[in-house]
Amino acid sequence: MIQTAFLGDAVLTTPLIAELAKRCPVDVVTTPAAGAVLANNPAIRSLITYDKHGADGGVGGFLRLASRLRRAKYDAAYLAQQSVRSGALALASGARTRVGFATSAGRLFYTNRVEYRRDVHHAARLLGLVDANGAGDARPRLFPGIAERAAVDRLLSLHESASEAPLVALAPGSIWATKRWPYYPDLARELGHEARIVVLGSADDQALAKEVARAGGANAINSAGALSLLASAELIRRCRLIVTNDSAPQHLASAMGTPTLTLFGPTAPLFGFGPLAPSSQAAGVEDLSCRPCNPHGPHKCPLGHWRCMLELSPAQVTQRVRDILSAP
Repeated sequence: MIQTAFLGDAVLTTPLIAELAKRCPVDVVTTPAAGAVLANNPAIRSLITYDKHGADGGVGGFLRLASRLRRAKYDAAYLAQQSVRSGALALASGARTRVGFATSAGRLFYTNRVEYRRDVHHAARLLGLVDANGAGDARPRLFPGIAERAAVDRLLSLHESASEAPLVALAPGSIWATKRWPYYPDLARELGHEARIVVLGSADDQALAKEVARAGGANAINSAGALSLLASAELIRRCRLIVTNDSAPQHLASAMGTPTLTLFGPTAPLFGFGPLAPSSQAAGVEDLSCRPCNPHGPHKCPLGHWRCMLELSPAQVTQRVRDILSAP
C-alpha cells in the first residue's frame, strides 16, 4: 500500500490496512512522520519509509525506492492517495495489479479503478478499494507501545495535581492557517475552572500552546513538542474529550476512541474527514454561503473576512464541550 500524503490521511488508511491483512501480508510505503505513527500496527508486516521531500527527493530517490519494491516482487499495489508520483511508483514497482480511485491524477497507471464515493467518510471510502461496498470496520486504530505509554506517564508525573477534574485536550494548531480557530485561549480560560487542560501540538506550535496553557490556569499541561505523534495519541486516549481544528489530532482521537469536538471553518465534514470516535461532534458556522470553500483550507480567506472562524464564538464552543462532558 502506498500512502505518502498528510499524516491524517495515513491514520485513516489503517482500516484498509487491517482489511488487506486478512488476505495477505501488507507492507506500507509512507513518509517518516506517518511511519512513526503507524508503528506497532500488527496488520503491517513492514514499513517502508519514503522521505520524498528529504533524503529520497528527486528522481534518484524515486528510482532507488522503485528498485527496492521490484526486488520484493509484490503481487498488488493499493494507492491510498491520488498523486501521479504514487501511481508511477506503483507501476515502477512491477506489481501487476494496481488499485486506486477512478478520479485520481495517477489513474492511468492503475489496472483497477474504483469509484470515489463522496457520500461516505474517507476511511470507508478507502475500504472501497478492497470491497466495492466499503464493508468492514471504518474506524482507524493506532497502537502506542511501552515507550509511548512511559513518555505520557513521565509528562503527567511532572505536572502532578490534586485536581480530580477531567483531562480535556486542546489542539489549536494546523498547517493550514485558515483552519486555526483563534479563540483557544478564551476556551481554555473558561474550561480551566472545571477541567484540567492539556495542550497538544508540534514544536512549531509552542508559542501558541504556551498562550493557551497559560490561559488554562495553574493545572494546565503544555505538551507541544514534548511527545512523539504516537505518544500524543496515547495522551489523547487518556483525555475525556479533545477540542481540535480539522487537522491530524482529530484523526488521532478517532483512532484512540476519544470523544472529539472538531471546529470546522473553510472545510466541512461533508468532505468525509469528520471525527469518528463515539460521542463526537462537529461545530461550524452553518449559515455562510461561502463555506466550505476548499477541501484542505486555504492559507488566506478568499473573500478576506474569515467569518467561518471568527463567528464561531468561544461561548458556543464552551457550551458544546460542557454538553459532551455531561453526557452519560
